[in-house]
Amino acid sequence: MIGSVTLTASAGDAGRRLDQFLAGRLPGHSRSRLQTWIRSGRVRVDGRYAKPALVLAGSETVEVEPSELPPLRAFPEDLPLRVLYEDPSVIAVDKPAGMVVHAGAGIRAGTLVNALLYRFSRLSEMGGDVRPGIVHRLDRYTSGVLLVACDDPSHRALAAQFAARQVEKVYLALVHGVVKAGQGRIDRPIRRDPVRRTRMTARPGGGRSALTEYRVLGRFARFTYLEVRIATGRTHQIRVHLAGLGHPVAGDRLYGAPARVEGVPGLDRYFLHAHRIGFTSPATGVRVTVVSPLAEELEQWLAGLL
Repeated sequence: MIGSVTLTASAGDAGRRLDQFLAGRLPGHSRSRLQTWIRSGRVRVDGRYAKPALVLAGSETVEVEPSELPPLRAFPEDLPLRVLYEDPSVIAVDKPAGMVVHAGAGIRAGTLVNALLYRFSRLSEMGGDVRPGIVHRLDRYTSGVLLVACDDPSHRALAAQFAARQVEKVYLALVHGVVKAGQGRIDRPIRRDPVRRTRMTARPGGGRSALTEYRVLGRFARFTYLEVRIATGRTHQIRVHLAGLGHPVAGDRLYGAPARVEGVPGLDRYFLHAHRIGFTSPATGVRVTVVSPLAEELEQWLAGLL
């Protein structure tokens, strides 16, 4: 933690917002955290409290009293949790859209991990205090089946299966436009978008290998319904790869889906569901397949297209 800091705005800072000024002078802290300090009265401009949007004239004295956030740590919460499969080594749960898998980025409550800690007395510790039991993840607004390890040996065994591409991962997705080919394969590396850091990109320029295969399940006037299989598990992989084909996932505005489609009801999530996962149970050595039915809100939305 840094101590109190006194900064002086120069002529070159004239016209900049206070939070932008601090982000440039204190690059080790996120913009949201700096804004929290400002709103909580830990930043004074010429001795006065200010707002993040204050525009500097270029000669002010800015005093900052930083504060550390309490360390992240998962805690038990009594939240709804649907268990699809369970044995001594692994638990498969049905994650709803909107639920974050674990704490981070300003989210501490309402997570899947918190629900797991309330329901189960034993989870693997390899993920530390924030991610106990978590072997892989789903994006916040992706629903469906997710595996959780009960102990460290099981966690290592499952992680090895993921690394060796021995885990079958099948998703259901509705995308914009008419996908002409009945099936296809996308083999493009994925990396962080250098311009928009909240996105990933499959444009040329390096990245981690990523393989996505798809098969058309049905076609509509302005959408195509797909079964998608991924051999790798890169961040936003399906969303990035399908958007790269010109067919973003319905509702996924981050990757180019329109906010509204005339004559079609709005969707407060994107249409991506982890439908099936196949793995070998570390406890029994038996191959297990777990299926999560398409989320009810997606089932109803899809029916409305018929």
